[in-house]
Amino acid sequence: MENFRDSMFFADQISQNFDKNNLDVSVLISLQNQAGKLIKLHSMLQNMLRDYGETFEIIYIDDGSRDSTFQDLHQICEKTTNVKAIKMRTTFGEASVLEAGLQVARGKKIVFFTSRVHVNPLELIKLLYKLDQGFDVVMGRRHPRRDSLLNRMVSKIFNGITNKFTGIHLHDINSGVMAMRKVVLESVPFYGSLNAFMPVLARRQGFKVTEEKIEQLKGEFAQSLSPKDYIRRLLDLVSVLFLRNYTKKPLHFLGFLGAVFAIIGAAINLYLFVYRILGIGGIAGKPMLLLGAMLFIIGIQMISIGLLGEMIIFTHAKNIKDYNIERIVE
Repeated sequence: MENFRDSMFFADQISQNFDKNNLDVSVLISLQNQAGKLIKLHSMLQNMLRDYGETFEIIYIDDGSRDSTFQDLHQICEKTTNVKAIKMRTTFGEASVLEAGLQVARGKKIVFFTSRVHVNPLELIKLLYKLDQGFDVVMGRRHPRRDSLLNRMVSKIFNGITNKFTGIHLHDINSGVMAMRKVVLESVPFYGSLNAFMPVLARRQGFKVTEEKIEQLKGEFAQSLSPKDYIRRLLDLVSVLFLRNYTKKPLHFLGFLGAVFAIIGAAINLYLFVYRILGIGGIAGKPMLLLGAMLFIIGIQMISIGLLGEMIIFTHAKNIKDYNIERIVE
């Protein structure tokens, strides 16, 4: 009878450990054209997560691979119970991959990384340990960097600009490697390519953000020389700055700039008016007249757009949540 009770207890423990609705960790991996490399990656992830000692699942997302990546994933899923694989119809980008993975993730802690950065999977455990220390978001800092000099230079400039304008202090915000509590992803909206600014948006909501060094492995790294890629990064930064500071008060941003332009334009036009009235000279055909009129019109338009934004915000203010409650005590 005692042996029977022990067997039932053991079976119950196994059932709890594999309860997919109550897991501790979900690891989401963005893949593209990684055929032939997944067996080693999967083995390293399994070993790392077993060493961590909590229940886990691994979710692979194939972001439009053109090789046999998904066939390899299918074989891995057939041999392992705690693995899921998602195939995207085409390449959508890391933000869409992260969102797709979250649809099926059951872990309270989420680890996300992309194959493009070639990091050591065994060191992802360091991010989880940081979460256990009380942090909500942990960014992986690639160290030492083994990608090209151009990539490193662009990354340093980009991180410097981001740190300067957002007040956050991270060395590798665009590493594509991060660990966070699931509540962060449920509270912080992201879309497009704004997942790269997750720590900025999370900190705005009051979550604790830090970084941890992880090893970058040698390999072939993507390198874009197209100016549009860098312009997109800057535009994403502008979007984050606007969403971070002016989500519910667009007039404060557009109205300020509009007022500056309108005042400068009005001052130029007033100067030309006095210049002409006093008979000092003619103003027809002067470039300054065109500049003054243009600045005044642009300023009025920006103020008008800001007012329209305020009207939209006023109408939908109840549906916009720009705060986050950590705890309620009753």
